[in-house]
Amino acid sequence: MNHNSSNKQCKDQLDTIRALDFAIQETVLYLDAYPNHPEALKYYHALIEQRNKMTEAYERNCAPLTIYGNTSKSSWDWVKGPWPWHPDAN
Repeated sequence: MNHNSSNKQCKDQLDTIRALDFAIQETVLYLDAYPNHPEALKYYHALIEQRNKMTEAYERNCAPLTIYGNTSKSSWDWVKGPWPWHPDAN
């Protein structure tokens, strides 16, 4: 995979994670108001599972999303990804 397609793939994955984060937040707000809604709780858990898978793929292929995502024992990969204030991150 060339560098440009890799950057696009990473940006697309990050966009998906952000969309999942938004959906999770909205679902949490709904569950705060309707905590006994089984379909909403099921949807919440499905979103969390999707986000965990996307985060794992992003951190494996691109860069850690947080300081907790640095899994390498030989390098500090956290600094390899775009910082939130860099245009590449947005």
